[in-house]
Amino acid sequence: MTLLFAPPPQPSIAVVGETARFPVGRIFCVGRNYADHAKEMGAEVDREAPFYFLKDTASLTESGATIPYARGTADFHHEMEFVVAIGTPAFDVPVERAMEAVYGYAAGLDMTRRDLQAAAKAKGKPWDFAKNFERAAVIAPIVKKEDFGPVASQAITLTVDGVTRQASRLDAMVWSVAELVSHLSRFYRLAPGDLIYTGTPAGVGPVVPGNRIHGEIAGLPPVDLTIGPAETV
Repeated sequence: MTLLFAPPPQPSIAVVGETARFPVGRIFCVGRNYADHAKEMGAEVDREAPFYFLKDTASLTESGATIPYARGTADFHHEMEFVVAIGTPAFDVPVERAMEAVYGYAAGLDMTRRDLQAAAKAKGKPWDFAKNFERAAVIAPIVKKEDFGPVASQAITLTVDGVTRQASRLDAMVWSVAELVSHLSRFYRLAPGDLIYTGTPAGVGPVVPGNRIHGEIAGLPPVDLTIGPAETV
């Protein structure tokens, strides 16, 4: 088969203790999975079922990067997240078996153009412009599931220039990892390489050029990001 042009390189993430990298396929993101964050956004948690949005792999950025202040926004926000990496196929799996599909975990940032999200919400439109854009899914190296241990009450925190903005625990998630994997697998054939960003706790807020973001989840490598100036044409 001859291609008209070379496809972009396969995006991948480092894995702690491995020389081989984790190739990324799809990026699923969970909305309103912490009740305190839903409240600060003026919303309520839908406890009947989780809901999702997607980011494409062009948004993937490794920890330690400097990214430009996002185009098209005047309200660029951080969202600290616990990320689940899928390692085996999963389709319509029960909650009791869902963790078998998990390869490992990572600390991540769901960067958001908040003003565009608010405008879309007000008009009942999708959030794509607010969530799915270049360099908007930041991620640290993956730790294997067996090395991390059970997902329990591990602390999840985020600072901007050393000032704490987000602080919670993983057991505050409305929907557990197993529940999310099981639910998603009813609608998608989850595959090795898929990522699930599991939602953010309260304390999301704006960043400006020059800010240094540092996120930590106990037991995982931290995620770091520097905000640079906006790009010019």
